Amino acid sequence: MVAVAVAAQQHGLVVLDGQGEVLRPAKLWNDTEAAEDSDRLVARLGATKWAEACGSVPVPAFTIAKLSWLRRCEPDTFARIGHVLLPHDWLTHCLTNRFVTDRGDASGTGYWSPRGDRYRIDLLELVDSDKDWAGALPTVLGPWDQAGSLTAEAANTLGLPVGTPVAAGTGDNMAGALGTGLRPGEVAISVGTSGTVFAPSEQPVQDPTGAIAGFADATGRYLPLVCTLNATLVTAAISRLLSVDHSGLDDLALAAPSGCDGLVLVPYLVGERTPNRPNATGTLEGIRSDVSRELLARAAFEGVVCSLLEGLDALEAAGVPTRTGRLVLLGGGARSSAYRQILATLASRPVTIPYDNEIVSAGAAVQAAVLATGSGPTEVAEAWDLREGETAAPGTSSATSGEVRRRFAEARG
Repeated sequence: MVAVAVAAQQHGLVVLDGQGEVLRPAKLWNDTEAAEDSDRLVARLGATKWAEACGSVPVPAFTIAKLSWLRRCEPDTFARIGHVLLPHDWLTHCLTNRFVTDRGDASGTGYWSPRGDRYRIDLLELVDSDKDWAGALPTVLGPWDQAGSLTAEAANTLGLPVGTPVAAGTGDNMAGALGTGLRPGEVAISVGTSGTVFAPSEQPVQDPTGAIAGFADATGRYLPLVCTLNATLVTAAISRLLSVDHSGLDDLALAAPSGCDGLVLVPYLVGERTPNRPNATGTLEGIRSDVSRELLARAAFEGVVCSLLEGLDALEAAGVPTRTGRLVLLGGGARSSAYRQILATLASRPVTIPYDNEIVSAGAAVQAAVLATGSGPTEVAEAWDLREGETAAPGTSSATSGEVRRRFAEARG
């Protein structure tokens, strides 16, 4: 039996009119235009009440902040809204002609409660108290529910039979956890253009500081997550400055000593989400006359990794278990020898790199396989060897992990 599932980026905003036509280009998760709106929303209730209500404190990435921005900046478009979807919801709608979502992706909107397993219309009423929000929102499916079946048009486009079942789908980070067979006690660090740190949890997390987003996952558990805006875009920028390709930057970085002789790069090149500093810029501290290309290259990697490890610290401080199993490195950065080695060294633990780096697609495939075969996700992950991978061990260093991370914390302020 064949089945289909969709995994896509979290938080984005796709708005349709009452006839299902797209009203404007989608707002993407990393769009920070809604900073003013998220600040205003948080001020209305206070961070603690937001965390209690939906598991997270809204930042510009969240869908509710983008809806507020749309009402403020494009009121005519806002007035025509008939359906509010996330990117994965819209793709599933294109396949099935149904308006559905899943609990993992819904938990990143800022108006769905992982703990209560329901929409919080009262939060959307802070944006607009007159709109029929209940009628505009997609139905939230359970992890292994069927979203629908391929329409004739979609089946013809994909070359699949009409009526092929479509699984619930989910957000990219939730799919990443499925695609690596991540279990409670394990943690994943994804290094793409941006970065994420997430770990499955049996209990919901509510963090009033806003550092942790208290998401649900795609299995019925929870997936507390810390997100940074700056990851490989930082090393790509330094690569351009030094006129080397990615491999050349790896070589330069690994030729420099740990700690970079005191050189610290704070990597907030496009503002930052965690900590919430949308207008921040990057800084370079400790630069001296003997600075070298090697030191600058390594400082870029160490800055990104230190920022992500602060996210791991936040998860552990919130009581999320992350030390009894694997530390998994995902994303485009997982192909970098420097990211592998520097993460293992600064984390002081081995790092697993999956053999197949397309883990979001793998997670969607797991959902489809569960729907098609009736097998459990653990069985599918084991049958497909999704937990296997290469290992990077901590290296020797001239500066301890604690020293490097202390200097970073002092530099970022």
